[in-house]
Formats: sequence, C-alpha cells, structure tokens
Amino acid sequence: MANRHLSRSIALQSLFEWDFHDAKSEGLGAIVDQNIEEFAPGLDDTRFTKALVASVVEHRDKLDQVIEKFAPDWPIGQIGIVDRNVLRIGLVELLFGDPGEVPAKVAINESIELAKTFGGESSGKFVNGVLGSVYREMGEPGKDDVPAKKRRVKEEVDPKTLPIEKLGGAVVFSRDHGTVRLALVHDVFGYWTLSKGHVEEGENEREGTLREIKEELSLDVTIVDDLGRNEYIASHPEKGKVRKQVAYFLAEARDRSRLKLTKEGGLDQASWFTLEEVGELRMYDDIIPIITAGIKKIVST
Repeated sequence: MANRHLSRSIALQSLFEWDFHDAKSEGLGAIVDQNIEEFAPGLDDTRFTKALVASVVEHRDKLDQVIEKFAPDWPIGQIGIVDRNVLRIGLVELLFGDPGEVPAKVAINESIELAKTFGGESSGKFVNGVLGSVYREMGEPGKDDVPAKKRRVKEEVDPKTLPIEKLGGAVVFSRDHGTVRLALVHDVFGYWTLSKGHVEEGENEREGTLREIKEELSLDVTIVDDLGRNEYIASHPEKGKVRKQVAYFLAEARDRSRLKLTKEGGLDQASWFTLEEVGELRMYDDIIPIITAGIKKIVST
C-alpha cells in the first residue's frame, strides 16, 4: 500500500474516532499517534497524516457547508460517520490542498477508494457523486493534465433521457434615490452569484422563485421581467445525472434593509452592490450574461 494511501486511511480512522466522540479536539493528536503506531508502524513520514487531520478539523464548518450544498437530501448529521469524514478528507484536499502535490483527480479517486474500503455498499458511489459535482463546480482543474490517448472515453448520455429538476432564480435589484443596487449571494467557493432554488411540485416558475428569494434572502420582491433560461447536467449523489433547468427573472425589492441570508446551503453571505461594484466581483461565467441582461433592462426603464 502506497504511503499516501496508508496515511489517508490512518487519517480517516482517527477522524472517525474523533467524530464518534462528538468531534472534540482534545486528545485528537494522541488518537492519531496511537493509530499510526497500531496500523502503520513502518510509515516513514507521518506529517501528511497529521496535516490532513488538522486541516479537516480547522475547515470543518466550511467543508460541511459544501457537503450539504452538493448532497441537499442528506443533512450532515444523517450521513454515516465514515462517509462524511471521507468527504471531508477529499474536500480538504480539493479546496485547501496543493494541486501540484495532490491533483484534484487523485484526491477524488483516493477518497472513493477509502469509501469502498471502509464504508457501506453505496459509499463509493455517494462519495463519487458529491466530489464529482464539486470538481465540476470548480471548473474541473487539471482535467487536461492527462494525455488525451490515456483518458477514458466518456459514456455519452442523451440529455433527453435524464430526469429534470426545475429551479428559479433572479437578478434582484433595488432603487434608492437614483442608485441601483443588486442583491447577490456569496458561496463557499468564493464566488458571488444569484439567489435561486428549486421550484416545488404544484408551483409555477415565478411562484417558486418568489418563495425561494423570500426564504433565502428575507426579501419580498416583485418580478418585473423574464431574463432567460439556463440548463446544465449535474450529478446527484443518489439519483445520478439530472438535467437542471433554471428560469431567471428580474425582480425588484422595495425594502433593501430587510436583506438577510437565512437559508445557507453552501452560501455564507448576502450583500447589496452598486452597478459599479458588481463589475469587480468574482462570478461564474454562466451567470455574467444573466446579470448583464438584467442590468440592461434596469437602466433602460
């Protein structure tokens, strides 16, 4: 067994015990040392194991926010102890590790192997689904590092055969003495984006969007216009691949003082920005055209 894989196994065993005892950090160092002595007495360098455990503990809150964002049907407390700590290990390497030392695909594959070895029958699939979705959200770093002839041929999927999830989102704006501001949300990856959420059964897209904005931002808004649609394929850890269809609207908030992030799900902040400030923000490429279309409609009215 390669040293790095063995080190991750020891880290997982130690984090399992830590988590089982209510995630109390007291004595965690001793747990790691004991597991190294018992299960890996010949491990040449223990620094990787200890650094991995320490990083998971340090970033635990943010890691769990990411897990809950990409496994929305599984609150963190309902995920098995093995699976959630495998995910924490994989995510801490993806989000906070050195990609030159541990490439993203290596981190994902190692986590899948840990899940298969120490988890249940579906653990590997579950971990693969969550980490794969995070990897795509990050823009698939390092995807071109492997020579083309060595890449696996991806199985072609007909989008028409996939289940559909409908979402609604909006460019939310307010006017205050001639100044226009947009309400944006900040996610755990460091991007500013639009408020959006699932359209529930029995709702139309406008109704679902109004409800989601109220639940997520505490804002009562009025939909002013349509802004178009966006569709993409995502992986759900249990359902597999799904087609996500997002309807975007332009919505006006009359009382911007009520803005408050109340439904996190991978978000950590909500704020108003003037149109000049918006141009300086870090945003996803597919969101920029929607925001641009919204701004054009705002300034033309």
